[in-house]
Amino acid sequence: MNATSKIWRDRHGVCHVEGEDKTSVFEWMGYAHGKDRGMQILLMRILGQGRASEILDSSDEILAIDTFFRRMNWTGDTASQIEKLTPEAKNIVEAYCHGVNRAFSEKIPWECRLFGYKPEPWLIEDSILIARMIGYLTLAQSQGEMERFLIELVQAGMDEIRLNELFPDILGGLDIELIKQIKLQERLVPPTSLWNIAVPVMMASNNWAVSGKKTRSGKPVLANDPHLEVNRLPNVWYEMALKIGDTYAIGGTMPGAPALLVGRNPDLAWSATYTFMDGTDSWIEKCKEGKYFREPDKWMKFIERKEIIKRKKKDPVTVTFYENNHGVLEGNPNQEGYYIATAWAPAFSGAVTLNSIVEIIDAKTVSQGMDLLGRIETSWNLILADKEGNIGYQMSGLMPKRREGISGFVPLPGWEKKNDWQGFEDCRDLPRSYNPECGYLVTTNQNLNQYGNVNPINVGMGPYRSDRIEGLLAEKSDIDCEYMYKLHYDVYSTQAESFMAILSSMLPDSRQAAILKNWNFEYSADSEGAFLFDRFYKQLYRDVFGHHGFGTDVVDQLDQHTGIFNDFYINFDRILLSETSSWFGGRTREEIYRQAAEKALKSVPEKWGKARKVILKNIVFDGKLPKFLGFDRGPITIIGSLATPHQGQIFESAGRLTTFAPSFRMVTDLSTDEIHTNMAGGPSDRRFSKWYCSDLENWITGKYKKIDVEPDPEKQMF
Repeated sequence: MNATSKIWRDRHGVCHVEGEDKTSVFEWMGYAHGKDRGMQILLMRILGQGRASEILDSSDEILAIDTFFRRMNWTGDTASQIEKLTPEAKNIVEAYCHGVNRAFSEKIPWECRLFGYKPEPWLIEDSILIARMIGYLTLAQSQGEMERFLIELVQAGMDEIRLNELFPDILGGLDIELIKQIKLQERLVPPTSLWNIAVPVMMASNNWAVSGKKTRSGKPVLANDPHLEVNRLPNVWYEMALKIGDTYAIGGTMPGAPALLVGRNPDLAWSATYTFMDGTDSWIEKCKEGKYFREPDKWMKFIERKEIIKRKKKDPVTVTFYENNHGVLEGNPNQEGYYIATAWAPAFSGAVTLNSIVEIIDAKTVSQGMDLLGRIETSWNLILADKEGNIGYQMSGLMPKRREGISGFVPLPGWEKKNDWQGFEDCRDLPRSYNPECGYLVTTNQNLNQYGNVNPINVGMGPYRSDRIEGLLAEKSDIDCEYMYKLHYDVYSTQAESFMAILSSMLPDSRQAAILKNWNFEYSADSEGAFLFDRFYKQLYRDVFGHHGFGTDVVDQLDQHTGIFNDFYINFDRILLSETSSWFGGRTREEIYRQAAEKALKSVPEKWGKARKVILKNIVFDGKLPKFLGFDRGPITIIGSLATPHQGQIFESAGRLTTFAPSFRMVTDLSTDEIHTNMAGGPSDRRFSKWYCSDLENWITGKYKKIDVEPDPEKQMF
């Protein structure tokens, strides 16, 4: 860190860094992450390395978590990734690590003393690990869970007619009799233990951009609001303003990763949401005596990877993983049978992603940005806008090349070579769009295959959020930042509107029915209509997919304890909105709707927000400390639903309440040199810092702070 570099906070506590070049600025970024979010990044590394049993807690639940991370092996093959870094990227990542370590040399988080943990130096390998974790956990992971759900349905006896209706056009290669023979090691019902400490739980997001022909300023306006778990402190995001010589970059970072993931420079703004690209495949392996079968008559030995998991005050546990060209086997091949091996395409990625993210800070046009960000190995929907007036959309991610007619959703025989991946698709063939005639681009995790030469998405979220946002953008021609703020907080549900168009005329003459019939389709905190519709919608699920599908107990389990219905609701909604369906069990849609409404309307109306209050819990202590100590905050009310632009999901996962809502909101007008943001938390993970939760009130009330690189008369020491 040279003498001309500076670091300070603005009046909102946001970290500002000034330096002559990117290397010095990223070194300060590492220092800021280590100082403000040191415990967050250390916990992320501990979990990613599968060392939680050794350092944090030796319970059986934590052992299961360590086993999961050891299975994923994200600490593997990092040396080859480091070799692939460009000289500039390597210098920057090394500088970032030096900054983190400088912060830790000054002071390590006091919680480390509670665990008896002295942190090892932060290395490039650790940032590669974080990049892999960010791209998989609860994102690509949910795709794998949906594919597992298919196997469970087949093994439960679900017929092919209903399967094809639930998963249309993606069941190529389905062999029901073979799938029934698979020995599954883990079940979604009930779910396995999940981690609940530092790992960011991510699921959805919105981002959109409007060209200058529809804005008040005449320049593009871009908005982003990543939907992550918000009932945690600190927030996943860490905002920074970087001044690099005569230029700048402002936006959101994730501690542990040397990157400005969303934000802008003087010429270009970029934003991200997750796309449900199918980059996770499973193959059925025929196994015996520690070997797997390959046509025509070969039996090949698995590679055995032994992992020793140390445990606090307990004996270590040795876990053996069996690997082949299809990934890691789920099961013991010494016991004869059929098992599945699973691989995630970007499992051993990192270098190309870091190279691209380092360069984006210098990009000036949407075309340059699309080219750079399209190379990112994990899967994202990137929307960009530039000062010249252009807007663009680009999907990123390693999409496996598969044989014709195969989507990747169905597990296929591993012994047939034709089922192997044939490399990866060119990112220029992935969905993308440049300056559309309508003047706007919107992604909300919906199916965007129509914009590409290949079809990366098998199952995704519904189009309800994008339909609403697109409708509001289409009807206005003088859009400004304030209009974008309103869209961020919009709780209107086009999903509810679709169902109510069918249900409304069937409703009886009663007080509850009148509330529902007169409802404005908004999931505001004081809405009784939202409460009653939610009761109806969930009853519909129980009646259709419970009584004539999975069983009501399974439906309740999936609804309350997994993300299956929360993430992939469009697969189920298509059936519920159909006039006829094999899932209706011979009943008419009208009969089903009337019966579900009759049951739902017996509920005493409540305000939507009454049961939607959550506590923001500290990631280390997770609600175990007395409230008066101030580590936890709230309760806060989560508005919206799973299908409103302001997404508001609450459900239990592995015995822990989790949420998906806009964790961080960002709006920028390219006619200015500033961004406007708020977030559910604050800059610091230090409970006794004034910046621990300093932005929460803005986040709740809809106020946005301005971040730029101009001198701040109220700036403070860092």
